[in-house]
Order: sequence, then C-alpha cells, then structure tokens
Amino acid sequence: MAMEFADELEEEQKYDASAITVLEGLEAVRRRPGMYIGSTGLRGLHHLVYEVVDNSIDECLAGFCRNIWITLEEDCSVTVVDDGRGIPVDVIEKYGKPAAEVVLTMLHAGGKFGGKVYKVSGGLHGVGLSVVNALSEWLILEVGRGGKVYQQRYERGKPVSDLREVGATKRSGTIIRFMADRSIFETVQYDFDVIAQRMREMAFLNEGLLIELLDKRETPHNKAVFQYTGGIKDFVRHINANKEPLHKKIIYFRNEKDDAQVEISMQYNRGYVENIFTFANNINTHEGGTHLIGFKSALTRVVNDYARRKGFLKEKEENLTGEDIREGLSAIISVKLRDPQFEGQTKTKLGNTDIKSFVETTVNNKLAEFLEENPAEAKLIVSKTVAAAKARQAARHARELTRRKSLLESTSLPGKLADCSSKNPALCEIYLVEGDSAGGSAKQARDRNFQAILPLKGKILNVEKARLNKILNNNEIQAIIAALGTGIADEFDIEKARYHKTIIMTDADVDGAHIRTLILTFFFRYMPMLIEEGYVYIAQPPLFRVSHNNRDYYAYSQEELEELVSRFDGKKLTVQRYKGLGEMNPEQLWETTMNPEARSLIQVNIEDALMANEIFSTLMGDDVEARKKFIQKHAKNVRFLDI
Repeated sequence: MAMEFADELEEEQKYDASAITVLEGLEAVRRRPGMYIGSTGLRGLHHLVYEVVDNSIDECLAGFCRNIWITLEEDCSVTVVDDGRGIPVDVIEKYGKPAAEVVLTMLHAGGKFGGKVYKVSGGLHGVGLSVVNALSEWLILEVGRGGKVYQQRYERGKPVSDLREVGATKRSGTIIRFMADRSIFETVQYDFDVIAQRMREMAFLNEGLLIELLDKRETPHNKAVFQYTGGIKDFVRHINANKEPLHKKIIYFRNEKDDAQVEISMQYNRGYVENIFTFANNINTHEGGTHLIGFKSALTRVVNDYARRKGFLKEKEENLTGEDIREGLSAIISVKLRDPQFEGQTKTKLGNTDIKSFVETTVNNKLAEFLEENPAEAKLIVSKTVAAAKARQAARHARELTRRKSLLESTSLPGKLADCSSKNPALCEIYLVEGDSAGGSAKQARDRNFQAILPLKGKILNVEKARLNKILNNNEIQAIIAALGTGIADEFDIEKARYHKTIIMTDADVDGAHIRTLILTFFFRYMPMLIEEGYVYIAQPPLFRVSHNNRDYYAYSQEELEELVSRFDGKKLTVQRYKGLGEMNPEQLWETTMNPEARSLIQVNIEDALMANEIFSTLMGDDVEARKKFIQKHAKNVRFLDI
C-alpha cells in the first residue's frame, strides 16, 4: 500500500518537459491579470479605461487627436471615441492579419516601438489594448480611416468576426466599446469621480485637448467636460484653488531638446504642505524619479544662491534646506521623452538618468531668470522659505526636548500606551482610541499578546493649518509618533514601525468622524508611507445592539438593523443605538470590533494622491466656501449622521 502511494506521489510531482505549460496568446493575461493591471478590484477595473484612453492620448501627443469622448454605458460597458487617425487596418504580411487585429490580440505590438509613428507615448509596453481585450467579455472595435468604417468583434480576447468594411465616413478615429469580464473582476461598477479625476489630469497635461466623460448609469446623466487652454498653469491654479496663493503670478517655463521636453509650473501658497506632482509622457509617476530629483536639487540651489546674493541669509547663517524651500509649494513637472524607462508596467517611477541633468539645467536657468525679473514675487518666496527654516530649527529643538524628556523617564513610549507583549511588528497592532472611557474598555477587551491601545484625549491638532514645530508640541500627536516608532516627515523610517496595523477606532458620530479625519490628515501629510504600505485601518464598530431572549445581535448599518428586526417580526426586542464606544462593555467591544475573526476593518489606501490632496485641502483647509460646496455635493452619499 505504501509503495502504491509513493508511485502516485512520484507521478504527481514528476517534473520534466511534460510539466511545462505554455500560455498561448492572451491566456497569460487572463490567468494573471494582476501582473498587467495591478489588481482585479476597482483599481484594475479603472486601469482598463486608462489603457484605452492612453492610446487616444498618444494620438494627441502626435498632433492628430483633439477630442476624446468616454461613456459609462447603462450596462456597465465603456465606450471610448477619439478623432485621431484610426488604428491601421491594412494587413501585416508577417502575420497575415490586419494591423488592428494584431494590436488587439498580441502583447507588445503597436506603433510605439520604432519611434517613427509616435515621437513620445505613454503606452510604452505596447500591451494596453490587447490586455483590455483579454480581460473583456466582449469588445467591439470600430475604425474610421480613409473614408471607410471598419468593424470587428472580440470575445475574451479572441476575434469572433473578421475585420470588415461596414460603411463610409468623412471622419477618422477609433471607437472601442468593451465589457469588463465579470468572471475576473470583483466589480464592474466604475467610480465616476475617480475616472473624472484622471481625465482632468490628462486635459491639464495636454493643452487644448477636450475630454468629455458621460455616465449613463444615472438619471439624469452625469457629465464632466475638461479642456484647459492654460495647460499645467491651470493645473497649478486648480491645486491651489482652496488655498491662499502667496503670489498671483504662476511661474511657468519649458525647454526642449531633440528627444525630450520639460514643462514646469509652480506657485507658492500660504500653507505649509508641499504638493509636487510629476508626470512622464502623461503617466502620473507617483514615486517620482529622476525628473523630480533634478527639480528638487536645482530649486534648492537657485533659491539659496538668490537668498545669499540679496542678503536674506546672513554670512554665518546655514543654508536653507530643500524642505524649507518646498514649504507651501504646489508644482507640476511634466516631461515627455522618446524612450522613457519606467519601473514595471504600473509606471510609477521614472529612471532615465539623462532627464535629471536636463531638468536640473532648465530649472537652474529659468527659475534664476524669473527671480531676477520678478523681485516682488522673489521677496515673498524667499521670505517664506527663511521663515520655514526658523520653524524647522524650532521643530528640531522640540524634537530634541522630547527625546531628552523620554530619556529622563527611562522609556521612549507614552505613559498612557498599553503595549502588547509581542515584539514582532508584523503580528502587532495598535488601536488609536477616542477618549479615556473607550480606551479603558479597549484595554480590558484586547488580546494583550498582539494588541496595543493608545487612548487619545480630545481632538488632535489640524496639521493642515500648522507648521511642524507647532505640530510636535501637540501632546496627542507626540504620543502617536512615540508609539508608532517611525519618526515623522523627513525622519520617517517605515522599517522602525512597531506595528503593522494602526487601527483608528472612534465613535460612530460626527465628533468621531472629525477625529478620524484629523488623524488621517496627519498620516497623509507627515507619514504617507504608513498608508502606502497598507498599515492604516479604520475600525467599524456596530451602530446598534438588538437584544432578544437575553441574547445580543449587532447591526453595522441601518439596513442590517432592518433585516434583524424583520427576522424577529412580532417578537419583543430591545434596540440600542450606540453613541460611543464607551457604552460597550469589554466583552461586547471584543466580540464586535476587536476580535480578528469577527471584526470588520477598512484598509486605508491612496488610490490617487491628487484626489486625496484635494479632499484633505478642502475638508481641513481655510476655504469655508469650498468645504460647504463639497458637503452639499456629497451629502447624498452620507451613510450615518447624528443630529
């Protein structure tokens, strides 16, 4: 019997040529979609739209497309129309197929590799349309070219009809309509606002291009039209819309050479947060890269040189740091180059070494020229950076005092922290809890092995309106920084994180929502990598407790409550609406909110840094009117509101 089992096992584990599987055509994309679009969730779903639009944008960069129309159809399919040249339809002799079919069915096929058709393009890897095709239940291609209209249908990446002529037209362009594969994606319900944000970026980056987004899933239809004649100058104006500009004139300059072009637009505001966004061939390079490095080093050098020459910095005073000079700066850096080197298909970091010196030289010359020609604006800018330097020195002093105080107390952890016994950060989690009452219940409810509790008294400082030195003097923020162990701002080190789950647990009311937003604003502005690494979560305590025959049931929404009540129709029930976490005893808090096997946590992520920046600036900034409009617009989406 043992011998038979061994033979079967050997057969199953046999590793020779017969064990090698080759995925033909687009099957690899369907088997491993995450490798090509990042995920099969909402982010990946939106990526399908972006890949199709990127092809139209490339036609714009080549000087042919001026209009793009995107429609979210009632059945959740998507239609993208452009007025470019139209995908070629003539036959490629090597494959015996029309060029359009090759582009839609073969990876790394397109007009972007030779450098003759597209001088610059965002679709570097040539997988865009073929990946969308592979991950769609069906896709219909329509091409207007040479006075004729051609059409072809695909299903899950395979052509189910030939490319054929179906009519005549005086227009040129490409129409692609596709239905994302519901057997692959977790949802096919696109988020209009997320797509609109991306399309707004594209319109800013391509001066004069018109992009229209129409959502037919709603009645009346939701529509957004983007077109900016000012290009990235309008982009900076948009970023600073809810802030008070330091100077009216927006700084703008561009430069180009044979195989590259750089555009930079910048304006300071009276706030304290820097907002620099970088793009390469219209791709949002979230992680920056060589173009950002070149910009930062040149900016620091130029402002320091000017401050020295004009007497803003005395002989014995130390130079301004890059952090000082970028305080309150909003900037867009857009480079376009023939052969961009990105890190991976997600294209989040630019690696071209030559672009660093190109951007650096451009900023050195053009910014120095602007400061000399605009002394009033220059004085405002340099005065702000000098004030930032003084605040930084005060912040450094505050940090040193905090460290000395900690050493005197023989521990670097805040006294009110109830720490866990495990020392493995990957297994540990910390709850940031609103108030001493809830903190007391949480301390009793927790599993001491891996759960730490940090009660927070009142509302922490709104960091959107304060410099770092003031932020560091806030007791609650000091406690958070000390407990997490990562440091803050330029001293932040994710490797020193003491917990891989930081869970914000506040009451389910207006005050609780405000405290949660204040904490998230702090993380977003001064510990963004904590969010990017997936370490930040929001706890979801129940809203209601329903008691029947000495047994408790919990509802996390109004809908769940109604469902519970209907289950016990006609029976005597006691319904309690929780106003605060302190109303729960430790057993209830553990059972509903802290037990890993039963709780519900929301992981916080930054889907789009530009959108996140806009929301935080609106909600936590000084512009009351902008905040009012935001609340009015999104009031219908509010889930819970206590009166």
